[in-house]
Amino acid sequence: MVAAGVIGLWYLFTYFVLDRDQQFFLPPLHRVVNVGFLTWTNLEQVLLGLWRTTQVTLVGLALAIVGGMAIAVIMSQARWIERSVFPYAVALQAVPIVAISPLIGLWWGWDFQSQVVVTIIISIFPIITNTLFGLRSVEPSMHDLLTLHGAGRWTRFRKLQLPHALPAIFTGFRISAGLAVVGAIVGEFFFKGGTYGTEGLGQLLFLFQNQLSGSKLVAGIVFSSLLGVILFWFFGWAGRRLTSHWYSV
Repeated sequence: MVAAGVIGLWYLFTYFVLDRDQQFFLPPLHRVVNVGFLTWTNLEQVLLGLWRTTQVTLVGLALAIVGGMAIAVIMSQARWIERSVFPYAVALQAVPIVAISPLIGLWWGWDFQSQVVVTIIISIFPIITNTLFGLRSVEPSMHDLLTLHGAGRWTRFRKLQLPHALPAIFTGFRISAGLAVVGAIVGEFFFKGGTYGTEGLGQLLFLFQNQLSGSKLVAGIVFSSLLGVILFWFFGWAGRRLTSHWYSV
């Protein structure tokens, strides 16, 4: 029912709201399917772009997970470390990418590496905050119990804090999964290195926009959204598998 309503609104907006010379902004669904999905040359171009964007997304997200969890674990060990480091994490999240893109390009080049750096910057903050929240949310009585048994810092982290934090950690992963796709596409907008067959979806969306090719533009948007949904679903599934004995994720 919802899908039928969305399709109906789509056609209504295309044919009754937009003028005929404006319909390239939002072409009707059947034209998008025909041009973007049933025309092999167009579909091949978008799929190649999807593969390139997927590589940037996965590499950037993996590095964001490793770096974000490491930062959160370090901050969880002492309040003074958290107070010293956390403002920089907030500043990194708040800094506009367009303002620092020249520096990123100078330091890491104008192709894949810089795209990955942008992906990390955009996706790392939810991992830091959710992991830190999970590690900090253990009840003091549980810490007291381990203290009575003479547990060290590593044992306390491995057997108490990390298992307790898993639901929050995977929530951060799911949030960052969608942000990583956005980061990859934004990075490809700014750093357009590559030739035909190596352009990511961000570069293709920019190209389709300049060509006023609405059907291919919508097809690219659909594939980028699908990538985000798949990653979001994967981390939800992984979280349930790992924590189903204790929590409902």
